[in-house]
Amino acid sequence: MPAPRSTPALPEGTVLGSSATVVQFSSAFCQPCRATRRTVRAVVDDMATTGVVVIDVDADENLDVARAWNISATPTLVFLDADGCEVHRGSGQPRRVDVIASLGRAIG
Repeated sequence: MPAPRSTPALPEGTVLGSSATVVQFSSAFCQPCRATRRTVRAVVDDMATTGVVVIDVDADENLDVARAWNISATPTLVFLDADGCEVHRGSGQPRRVDVIASLGRAIG
């Protein structure tokens, strides 16, 4: 039997979605991070799928969390399934279709 996969630590009090979770690692003065945040929120709202949670992690303020996730650039999006296991990740400002496809993989 394969070893269970685990999710690295997130900031205290973080709650994962029951269907999927999108973790966005950003930084305060990152313009592509702001655009990415808008794109992700719009896709989640348009999909109208319940149980999807978007978590925004400031990589500068949560350096230990960013290191645990091996984040080397912002924005970075990490898509988790209902079990909290990573199914996809990408860095840079994504296209809307890429967010839709990645979220679809996470939801299953």
